[in-house]
Amino acid sequence: MSHKRSGLLSGLLTGLLAALLCAAGLGAAILFQQRLPAAVMTFGGGLPVSLALSLLIAVVVALAIGAVRPSSLTLLPLAALYAGGAVAAGQITGKAVMDGAALRTPQRSTMDVTVGDVTLENFNAGLGDALSLYRGALTQTWAAWLCIAVAALAALALVTLRVTRVRRALRAERAAEEAEPEPEYRAPFEPAQQPTPKPSADLFTPRDPARD
Repeated sequence: MSHKRSGLLSGLLTGLLAALLCAAGLGAAILFQQRLPAAVMTFGGGLPVSLALSLLIAVVVALAIGAVRPSSLTLLPLAALYAGGAVAAGQITGKAVMDGAALRTPQRSTMDVTVGDVTLENFNAGLGDALSLYRGALTQTWAAWLCIAVAALAALALVTLRVTRVRRALRAERAAEEAEPEPEYRAPFEPAQQPTPKPSADLFTPRDPARD
């Protein structure tokens, strides 16, 4: 099955683009979370919101990959990698910029971040603290890992369903094509009905003088 038919190359590109966009969106949501209602951010320690964003990322990545009608099984683990990686990249980027802005301007609050603070200098300054989301003990970093796992598993399940349906449809199409009878080949100027063959002459058959 070709790459075009399997949707492997198209799925790789669309999934990667969706993952990058989702990572940027999650990073922006972390940076500007202070604009959300306080009741939303304090409910459950903010974990329900993080899980909801992880599920949203999984859906976006799965829809982007599924839009090309993929049938390649290679896309299943890649969908999980894209979704989980988008969550991790968004978390690291958002926290790095936030912590870097606070380190470079100590008089400001950590949550007081503006669009002008999204710079490479702030990202580099806060990258070390942002990586602590995953470097600590699991009892302390479980929330970050849980968001990654939820996004990866949800994307894996959604893309698996999509690939299964596409492969089933392709098998049905191939079976229908094989069941159709092949058209009869005719040479140019060949009559549709062959002439009735005349019986061969027999030495013992009386001849018809009127016809012979």
